[in-house]
Amino acid sequence: MPRELTFTAAGEPLDALLLRPAGARLLYVLAHGAGAGMRHSFLESVAETLGKECVATFRYQFPYMQAGRRRPDAPATLHAAVRAAVAAAREAAPDLPLIAGGKSFGGRMTTQAQAEAPLPSVRGIALLGFPLHPAGTPSVKRAEHLPRVTIPLLFLQGTRDELADLTLLRPIVDELPRAHLRIIEGADHSFHVLKRSGRADAEVLRELAHAVAEWGSGL
Repeated sequence: MPRELTFTAAGEPLDALLLRPAGARLLYVLAHGAGAGMRHSFLESVAETLGKECVATFRYQFPYMQAGRRRPDAPATLHAAVRAAVAAAREAAPDLPLIAGGKSFGGRMTTQAQAEAPLPSVRGIALLGFPLHPAGTPSVKRAEHLPRVTIPLLFLQGTRDELADLTLLRPIVDELPRAHLRIIEGADHSFHVLKRSGRADAEVLRELAHAVAEWGSGL
């Protein structure tokens, strides 16, 4: 069972969940997506599957989600929450190396925070479905800050992800000196796969977890 924690960002108390498996060798500070909080079933499944790979997770709420608001906070507030979550995770498990990132929006906010100023002790950022553009509106504007991220990046992207045209994302990643793109065959933005693909969502989760564990342990 995860350990429930509270930390403070910009004067607001925020909830967090630390799941530390026996033999943990890495801690992933894992931010939620735009429309669902840290207890969303996808993030719970990711945390449990990562635990089987000896990766601990620190899930946390952004202020707007904590308050039950639908509209995300201003970027400065979100970046402050990322920074405070990293500090709280480091305090909760000071013996574990840190990586950060998250699902979609949460991962993007983490890269933006890192682009502004280094996140202390974070060795790399793992992105579970980087939202390069809105669905149906291909663009690379959301990637403009990525060259200012100087630590390693891991992009995990599905081939059916409508928020990341791979023909646009691949050259962006290729231009980043410390970035790696891992393609998840048949997965959409939620890492769901169709039955006719011959794969199951649980298999995709295991692929994600193994990729994060392998990459993170090599940093």
